[in-house]
Amino acid sequence: MANRKSAIPFSSTPEQDQKLEEVLQELRGTQGAVMPALQKAQEIYGYLPIEVQQRVASGLNVPLEEVYGVSTLNPKGQYKVSVCLGTACYVKGSGDIYNALKEKLGIDGGECTADGKFSLDACRCIGACGLAPVITINDEVYGRLIVDDLDEILARYK
Repeated sequence: MANRKSAIPFSSTPEQDQKLEEVLQELRGTQGAVMPALQKAQEIYGYLPIEVQQRVASGLNVPLEEVYGVSTLNPKGQYKVSVCLGTACYVKGSGDIYNALKEKLGIDGGECTADGKFSLDACRCIGACGLAPVITINDEVYGRLIVDDLDEILARYK
């Protein structure tokens, strides 16, 4: 994993910080608490920037390296775009769709746009092989796509 600072500066609300503190108090001293704490922190903040990882490490009295080892630094966008690269989709052109989305959004897979709107990931079979190639944006499924469809689909979310 590349160690890069997020394009989105970290900020939190007092309510988010209070929720995290409650989670850490509840889990403090519990064996294997790092993963559940990070899962709750992900729900609270939407991603796990280094600032949150430091709070989790401190709050659970564990080394930051342990927390860092099981977390991700990349935030997810408001709209999570996932391109199926399973066999059926790939054979029908999902690799081209994935590359076009990287270009159109100006990000690589696993990254988030600077405005926080879109994140892009690849996934394996989502079980919609009859609609190949397929992308999802949050819970919406778009199938039988060609690269020329992408501008219209992305415009719905801008």
